[in-house]
Amino acid sequence: MKRKSTLIDMTAMSDVTVLLLTFFMLTSTFLQKEPVTVLTPSSVSEIKVPVTNYSTILISPEGKVFLSVAGDADSTYSTEKVRAELIRNAVSEYNKTHSNKIQLTNEQVAKFSKMNMFGVKLSYLPEFLDLPQIKQDEIISDMNNDMVGIPVDDNKDLGKPNEFQIWMRAIYNSSNPNLEQAIKSGEGIAVKADKDTPYDVVHNVLDNLQTLKMNKFSLMTALKTEND
Repeated sequence: MKRKSTLIDMTAMSDVTVLLLTFFMLTSTFLQKEPVTVLTPSSVSEIKVPVTNYSTILISPEGKVFLSVAGDADSTYSTEKVRAELIRNAVSEYNKTHSNKIQLTNEQVAKFSKMNMFGVKLSYLPEFLDLPQIKQDEIISDMNNDMVGIPVDDNKDLGKPNEFQIWMRAIYNSSNPNLEQAIKSGEGIAVKADKDTPYDVVHNVLDNLQTLKMNKFSLMTALKTEND
């Protein structure tokens, strides 16, 4: 007696696999690397940082300050729209108190809206945005570059804000009501500092947030293990 063939046609399964792979590639958001590696202190907290409507303040071991901001998941207040509005508002605020006015092109604004994390002096920002991506990554990861890092000090006069205060106020004043509400509730700002970051820089950042009446924020930590 002849055995019946057990051959199974996998064409349909292959088609489904390809379609699923294509779907996830087109809809996934790839995380861009941060300009510097930060080893956060350990804690027992298991609260996760939100993925929408939040701002991260990254402080490197050398004391350089960087920022990132994320908007809604939908298109109304998408991350790119929030970032485009952010840079326009920050530049407008900067120009009010500085004689060397900054002018941005639509192309520069579009480039900024796609940046995950930023951290250069505002006066250098137009030139920085005109650079190719590879050169930007090279510069922003150079902790010895004087143009790298958002300037922050112990300023209390919001009539003459420092650049960190300009950026944070622009983030808070976003037209995205969900981001504003997240900041008010304490879920919209996360501070991420290295365990070796200079204390005075961390103190200035936290003091600036209090000066801006942003008294609720999270400190990002690594989950403590039994060996810690």
